[in-house]
Amino acid sequence: MTAPLVEANGAAIPALGLGTWEATNDACIAAVQWAIEAGYRHIDTAARYGNEEAVGQGIRASGISRDKLFVTTKVWYEDLSESNLMRSAEASLRRLGLDAVDLLLIHWPNASIPLKETIKALGRARRDGLTRHIGVSNFPVALLDEAVARSDEPLVANQCEYHPYLDQSKVLDACRRHGLAFTAYCPLGRGQLLDERAVVEVAERHGRTPAQVVLRWHVQQPGVVAIPKSANRERIAQNIDIFDFALDEDEVARISGLARPDGRVIDPSWAPAWDKAA
Repeated sequence: MTAPLVEANGAAIPALGLGTWEATNDACIAAVQWAIEAGYRHIDTAARYGNEEAVGQGIRASGISRDKLFVTTKVWYEDLSESNLMRSAEASLRRLGLDAVDLLLIHWPNASIPLKETIKALGRARRDGLTRHIGVSNFPVALLDEAVARSDEPLVANQCEYHPYLDQSKVLDACRRHGLAFTAYCPLGRGQLLDERAVVEVAERHGRTPAQVVLRWHVQQPGVVAIPKSANRERIAQNIDIFDFALDEDEVARISGLARPDGRVIDPSWAPAWDKAA
């Protein structure tokens, strides 16, 4: 099974991908291979994850044709000056063993480096052929608006924490207004959602796992891409097996009703230029 595509400012992004945060070495290589075998065509990594070499090895071991895969990586917030961003992107390509990635993201905004400079460098990376598309990650609404206004190249995605505990309607609306995809990391709330009564009951009604129901909740939303992380072969296959059923309006509303005033499962307090709206 393969995921449908989310169209965003010229990019066609598979609606479900494999997240690789905290996956390293042989476990990462195996997870990437298993994911591709199960039908995943979207793999997400980052320079900061320290696993780009393993991701690249997994891709090569799978035997998949490069043109059938959508690969995303990210530039860490300390490397957002023009010269450092270009060096970071080039180093990522060397580690991945790729001529270009499909999507290069700013991993976190950094208030100490002018956004104008960073966006200029991101556009240059696209024009120089290091990446086919560009975007951002962890950008709140105001910063996303500024990034879009400053970019001479189309931005195609904003990747942020998102799951039923965390209301991201403001950022989602901004992404849709600008034609961007919203990529949800930690889409399962780091597993905390899977014991919620609402999720379990909807899963039982459909004969699905709780994780499948939460992921289906994500991909039914226009413009949303989910990148669940797993190193378990069975769960990797289950996570993409979500495109032959649908949640009804009441089920979607019930799961959305799990939102909390501060629903984050990741502590962003260390992050530069963090805004609670993102």
